[in-house]
Amino acid sequence: MTARGQGRTAFAYLAPALLVLAGLLAYPIYQLVLISLFDYGQEQVSGGAPLQFLGLGNYQKLLGDQQFWTVLGQTVAFAAVCVVGTLLVGAFLAILATRVRTWVRMTLFLAALGAWSTPAVAGSTIWLFLFDANFGFVNEVLGIQGYSWTFDKWTAFGLVAAQVIWCSFPFVMVTLYAGIKAIPGEVLEAAALDGASAFRTAWSVILPLLRPIILVVTIQSIIWDFKIFTQIYVMTNGGGIAGRNLVLNVYAYQQAFAASEYGLGAAIGVVMTVLLLAITLFYLRALRRCGEAL
Repeated sequence: MTARGQGRTAFAYLAPALLVLAGLLAYPIYQLVLISLFDYGQEQVSGGAPLQFLGLGNYQKLLGDQQFWTVLGQTVAFAAVCVVGTLLVGAFLAILATRVRTWVRMTLFLAALGAWSTPAVAGSTIWLFLFDANFGFVNEVLGIQGYSWTFDKWTAFGLVAAQVIWCSFPFVMVTLYAGIKAIPGEVLEAAALDGASAFRTAWSVILPLLRPIILVVTIQSIIWDFKIFTQIYVMTNGGGIAGRNLVLNVYAYQQAFAASEYGLGAAIGVVMTVLLLAITLFYLRALRRCGEAL
């Protein structure tokens, strides 16, 4: 079969999946962009006011709002902390799982999968109970009854970030553990015979072989943590005092549904989508420049 024939065959196999993706992804994005171009609020939804085309008006209003830039900066910083924390904790526990006994590894995996499978609302509520100012277990152990972890802006962000890392690290741990176990033993034996230390083996042998997997978990973590909603909404009661713990997803929800400015909320959604695509493309391009096969 010629190369052109192979391409047509591959496209025929992929066509059903592409149609599903177009229906589930392209059409909602089209609707999101369309709504962001109109003055679309509760009055327009109920038919009490005519639909007014604004063009880029919602985007101009958004980009001229100082609160938007503050929330965007908080979102980027919060996502960065969560991604780095998730990768470090997941990688450390993946390596640990390869060096412990079977029953310890099984216990570790069961505990991790328990955290992973806990619904975000339930997990956030449990953490609030643990860190409750008056009856929380943590305050009881530390002897600081009455201290509120969610009152101060930064301790609230730290508490939510810890909860996000707690429920996200199992994916990284399981994926990296599978990658480490897939490395041929002959490769590690050859490194040992060459006199490579444990650090040298990890840096020069294991890490390059795991780069494609690290790429996947990093992109997944960036996407998940950049659009965090439930943990912030539940643990800071909708974004903290005076909205000082807002991230973009919660900010978009407040604008769209609390303020009934659906057009402005859709504009925030479009900005988030563009930012995530830009981050992903930048990361893929950087890896390609480093010689990684993508």
